[in-house]
Amino acid sequence: MNNNYFEVKRSGINSTFQDQGRNNLYHVGIPFSGAMDNRNYLLSNKLTANKLNYPVLEFAYQGPLLKYHGDKIIIAITGDVNFTIKKNNNLINGTCYKSLILENGDELDIISTNKSVYGYLAVSAKFDLEYQWYSYSTNTKANIGANNGKKLEVGQKISISNIKKNLEIKKLDYRNTKIEKIRIIKGTNFDYFSEKGKKTFLEKEFTVSKLSDRMGMRLQGPKIENIFENNIKSEGLVKGVIQVPADGNPIIMLSDHGTIGGYPKIAVVISADYDKLVQLTPGSKIKFKEVDLRSALTLFKMYDLETQNLISQI
Repeated sequence: MNNNYFEVKRSGINSTFQDQGRNNLYHVGIPFSGAMDNRNYLLSNKLTANKLNYPVLEFAYQGPLLKYHGDKIIIAITGDVNFTIKKNNNLINGTCYKSLILENGDELDIISTNKSVYGYLAVSAKFDLEYQWYSYSTNTKANIGANNGKKLEVGQKISISNIKKNLEIKKLDYRNTKIEKIRIIKGTNFDYFSEKGKKTFLEKEFTVSKLSDRMGMRLQGPKIENIFENNIKSEGLVKGVIQVPADGNPIIMLSDHGTIGGYPKIAVVISADYDKLVQLTPGSKIKFKEVDLRSALTLFKMYDLETQNLISQI
């Protein structure tokens, strides 16, 4: 056991290691995975002076309770998160988007996310994890990736190495915002749906179901009418594609989605809106807005530029 490690005293609801995911493996059935909220992932690494592609700990709703053992380190938490640090029985309320010092014996309690789903913990070191298919990302459905493809477990010890010695406090004035409508482009099976079905999809409101996870987000609302075929030959899927099964309720494919599927695809969420989409909690309302491909590309360039500007401010 490395002398520098975290002891997991509470695992949290869905705590996994993630980075920017796996490339070019869809053809062998391996999904992309990676951090759900890419912007918050990148900012957490920057706040700890890491390389931007380092693995971090992603948690959903309630995060882990971790006791730290070892040399002094810097940590940073991004997202909209409640957390505390216990130092010598003194409880300190944590601040997101600010690097903080952890010392031997300190306890980090990631209590909950606020009206959002995902948060991120980065450290000024490197988690000692197995590297598989050019990524540390964990996919618990397939049991692949770091941590033997599993969530954190109580009693587990997480070793870290390459601790940075020049500890520098960094911070960013940043607030997560919500979006009024999720923008989409037409899917490959858009014309499988009736004019009424298309209008329903683009004009009516849907609710995020409790049956949502890293694989997909199920929506509930008015039935989207299909006039062609409810089941088609399985085709390739991409992150953000929206399938409509026979019950007429859309399913949005997220980072751990299967690589093929046999439900008609009515639309695809544009990449610029994906981070905000995945932070929508069960019960949240969604409305969609159609944009063309040129607009989607422009919006992504704007999103990417804003992300890079935020990174440069740290």
